[in-house]
Amino acid sequence: MSTTAAETAPDAPPAPSPRPAREHRYDVDLLRLVASCSVILSHVAAAFIKAVDGQEGNGAAAYWVGMAGDSAGSFAVPVFFAIAGWAVLIGAPPRDSRRLWQRITRNITPLFLWTAAYLAWAWLRGTNDDPAADLAMRGLFGSIQPAYHLWFMYVYIPIVALLAFVALLKAGARPWATGAALLAVACLPSLLTTLGEVTGHDAPSTGWGFTTYSVVYAAGGALILSMPQRLPARYRRPLLLVIPAAIAGILWYNTQIHYVIPNAHLFVAALTLAVVLLICRIRIPERWQPRLSRTANAAMGAYMVHVFFVEELVRPLIPADASAPVAVGLFLCLLPVTIALSYAASLLWGRLGLRRILG
Repeated sequence: MSTTAAETAPDAPPAPSPRPAREHRYDVDLLRLVASCSVILSHVAAAFIKAVDGQEGNGAAAYWVGMAGDSAGSFAVPVFFAIAGWAVLIGAPPRDSRRLWQRITRNITPLFLWTAAYLAWAWLRGTNDDPAADLAMRGLFGSIQPAYHLWFMYVYIPIVALLAFVALLKAGARPWATGAALLAVACLPSLLTTLGEVTGHDAPSTGWGFTTYSVVYAAGGALILSMPQRLPARYRRPLLLVIPAAIAGILWYNTQIHYVIPNAHLFVAALTLAVVLLICRIRIPERWQPRLSRTANAAMGAYMVHVFFVEELVRPLIPADASAPVAVGLFLCLLPVTIALSYAASLLWGRLGLRRILG
């Protein structure tokens, strides 16, 4: 009996399975929003501290309002590191080197554009202590005073590159360019020092790089935010006590030991851990999800622009000799106004299609 061609033909290879849909983590959106608003909280509070030159004797009410607010927002930077670790290692790992460099470019572009914007703003106001050209050169290597808050990006970008580099290696890729860039970042401090010694000129210091604590926060964030379920209520309840206790400890350190407390301090770590665990896998009502996602997408832009409002709106309005009710009331008014203006500006240029270059 003869067989048909269909019977003798080899089995066709199975069709590739579709890539599973990536879960959108609205709890991470909420965490980004909380961290971004906490950065603004810290900088508004710091304006109160600057109003009294960091001395309680120059105005006790402004001093304590500023210290309390700054202490309460101390978890913001570690949380951003935690989100970065989760995003690169778990949430949205790069599939290849091209996508990795797209991600890096989306961070570097607004970093340098906003550095230039703050530099031009300070030049127009005549507040630069050094020539603008010198500041611009130093801005290539680290944050400069008009854009003091952007120091974070010089640490954040190398961490993203390092974690993505490891993820690509594990996936079997050979990201040579990323490896070379990381090697350059590692060698940059000694290179600048050597150039300064050879030429006899002061070499700029560099902010590119990362420390142990920032990598640990990133790895810990990947661990915690990858939990499949929310922390049980019996464990969440004690965290509600950890938060005020950690803030009290940070406030004590800031006022009695040294201001500003290091991000690597145990009190900051405890506050960060409590905030991340409480928000991780929290259920967001469906009707709020679209608005939350849109607002969270504006978080980076709000972070970039908010110092304009802090310096031009908040600082001129803070009287050093304010009474306690006036200082507290002023803080409670200026903080939401600064947050609203920062997010309004970011949402506006997002609607104009400028998110990729302005953050």
